[in-house]
Amino acid sequence: MDIVIQKYGGTSVATDAGRRVIAENAKYCLEHDEMPVVVVSAMGRKGAPYATDSLIEMYRAIYDEEASPDLDLLMSCGEVISAALIANTLRGAGMSSRAVSGAQLGITTDDQFGSATVIQTDATKLLRVVNDYDVLVLTGFQGVTETGSVTTLGRGGSDATAVIVGEMLKAVRVEIYTDVDGVMTADPRYVAGAKVLDQISYEEVYQMALDGARVIDSKAIAVAKRAKMELWVKNTFSKSPGTRIFVDADRSQPSMVTAIAHLNGIAQCRIAHEGDEFAFDRLLDRLADYGISIDLINFLPNEKFFTVPMQSVKIIAAIAAEQKMSSNIVENCSKITIIGPGIHGVPGVMRRVVKALHGAGVEILQTSDSYTTIACLIEQKYLQDALPILHETFDLSL
Repeated sequence: MDIVIQKYGGTSVATDAGRRVIAENAKYCLEHDEMPVVVVSAMGRKGAPYATDSLIEMYRAIYDEEASPDLDLLMSCGEVISAALIANTLRGAGMSSRAVSGAQLGITTDDQFGSATVIQTDATKLLRVVNDYDVLVLTGFQGVTETGSVTTLGRGGSDATAVIVGEMLKAVRVEIYTDVDGVMTADPRYVAGAKVLDQISYEEVYQMALDGARVIDSKAIAVAKRAKMELWVKNTFSKSPGTRIFVDADRSQPSMVTAIAHLNGIAQCRIAHEGDEFAFDRLLDRLADYGISIDLINFLPNEKFFTVPMQSVKIIAAIAAEQKMSSNIVENCSKITIIGPGIHGVPGVMRRVVKALHGAGVEILQTSDSYTTIACLIEQKYLQDALPILHETFDLSL
């Protein structure tokens, strides 16, 4: 039988209703000669007892540390609990099932606790047991080091686990179940007219994930593209067909813009220096020492513009002062990214963006573009005005 990977997020596994749907979906696959392999996240969101954020909060209330083997071991518990409960649910629905932990998955990572990188996979253990049960239930978000320490894969790690396992088992597709109907043209919390895309390419959805759309993790998309594996994003709680993600989305009439993503919690940094041509080189070296990544980079001879996450603001100011450079930092900004295969080489696209935002009273602090994107930095307080007008400007509700 063909193998299908079905990954369920925290809101899907947290309730009796969600767990019943998981069982129904698994049974549907079996009835249609497909073998489901289920990957689960920890139950609920922040505040729920077994949500990963809740476990982190409990741990750091005792002694605050950013990353450690013990913290990863604790964070892995949420997925273990979910896997055991879902396996039990499936057995109660008449299917044979077994929960499999990260240590048993055959996923080996480095030792960067809190955000480990997969360095090797071995499907031997899974292949030995996959045919012994109707449905295997796997813990997402985790792996082990070569010495056996439990590690976690960072935000979105369960999505990555699902696609990695799909590649290991040569699955025909991976289905990511969440609480939205699919990949949307914009965040519906800001844009009432946002619609679900029926299909989208790896490149487009990867860019959306990088620029703030949280429906699927960018690492998972990268693995799926490498494996040429078909992905689907679906809603656990609705019959919506969802969004198909694959190599070349078939658009008989491709639109200029596919979607608009946004990323909050950004600060714009303007660093000025006079007379010392190596001053900015030293600043970049110091940023690398702190592991700070910069974005939206514009360089002038004596002044540099770039953005960083808000949590890095104090470090940036301190480094600038240390290097005797002046700094001007605008906090609480948002990066809006317009994504589409038809942007490159089309005259007037930036003009439409600027005209729309200025017409809505939104000041553009900085811009950048690439082959398939145009990004604008604005103050976050204007986001509710900016997103709907851009969505309307490029006819994304049609």
